[in-house]
Amino acid sequence: MSNIKYELLVVIIISVATITLQAQNNGFVTTKGKQIISPDGKELKLKGINIGNWLEPEGYMFKFKKAESTRKIYEVFNELLGPDAANKFWNEFRGNYINEEDIKFIKEHGFNSVRVPFHYKLFTGIDYSDNCLHPGFELLDKVIKWCSKYGIYAILDLHCAPGGQTGDNIDDSWGYPYLYENAESQELTVKIWKEIAERYKDEKYVLGYDLLNEPIAHYFDTNKLNPLLEPLYIKITKAIREADKNHIIILGGAQWDSNFKVFGKPFDSKLVYTFHKYWSDTTQTVIQDYIDFRDKYNVPIWLGESGENNMAWVNSFRTLLDNNDIGWCFWTFKRLDTDHAIVSIQQPEGYDKIMDFADSLKQTFSDIRKINIDRGLIQNAASGYLENIKLKNCKTNTAYLESLGLK
Repeated sequence: MSNIKYELLVVIIISVATITLQAQNNGFVTTKGKQIISPDGKELKLKGINIGNWLEPEGYMFKFKKAESTRKIYEVFNELLGPDAANKFWNEFRGNYINEEDIKFIKEHGFNSVRVPFHYKLFTGIDYSDNCLHPGFELLDKVIKWCSKYGIYAILDLHCAPGGQTGDNIDDSWGYPYLYENAESQELTVKIWKEIAERYKDEKYVLGYDLLNEPIAHYFDTNKLNPLLEPLYIKITKAIREADKNHIIILGGAQWDSNFKVFGKPFDSKLVYTFHKYWSDTTQTVIQDYIDFRDKYNVPIWLGESGENNMAWVNSFRTLLDNNDIGWCFWTFKRLDTDHAIVSIQQPEGYDKIMDFADSLKQTFSDIRKINIDRGLIQNAASGYLENIKLKNCKTNTAYLESLGLK
């Protein structure tokens, strides 16, 4: 066979394989072996940023030390503003913190994906008073629409699950991961994910579903709880697949998404396994266990969170991931008065009074009444915060972007 005929045959084979894979993808991101595959049949190397604090407020992002979880943050603003004004505050907060301009900015600066952490209560209405009965779908509809418009993939992340999957402030739980031992919480978790899958099954800019963020903190009896994690993942995945066979399912390891020893052989054809790393060394040893898992089961792995460190560390760890063909999604896009985010929110005048109140000791209603509160000043500070969280009023941390190898 001549070289020309041989080369032509190779081109034909590659073309047929690409067309076949595109047909199998049906326009959705999928997996093939160790790779995440884009709709055009090529490897999709994820370069993402988390849009944390938007749909699952965290205390440290407000610079609160004691009001660490979502419900405690809500208590602070209810006590300071009253429930009606606090409800208006949160509606405006969600409209200003992340909107179309933010997604456009993220795309223009070189990211191809966003991870969207959310709280389950936005889909149930429990403890959250809102003008919209289920604001979760309204909000996810918006961000997915913006992602579709600008060609950026959305990864939906259940950050706060019913009963608590972590047992700490980040899952807004009651100090223990009750999810694994509570059938009602598990059924509600399954129900929420199935409803999400039914709604977004045809959305091609939804990359996939990150089922549980950072399950099972290390404080608890891991020998007891760890074996309960994968069976719950299987249960959730089965329900999702009844509605949606298109999207990737993302599984995080136990102990803050770090421990892959809880996993057996992959139980679905479109699984991606995710790990998180903060404040570690930036050497090959840190990620080698995950690479070995990838090689053993021939599945993709993905770094779902990292950051909160100086720019030299971020650059070093990001480079390590790139060199090992691991996609990533750093934390976080927007935060109050920091260099450890893509954009920084300016602290408004009087906001220190909100911080002082949040961190004061309030065990009884009498304790609350004893605190001298200048209501006018507090309202002005809250209004200033809502104005400052708009992207146009934030400062871009170019060094953070550069540390990620982006413009």
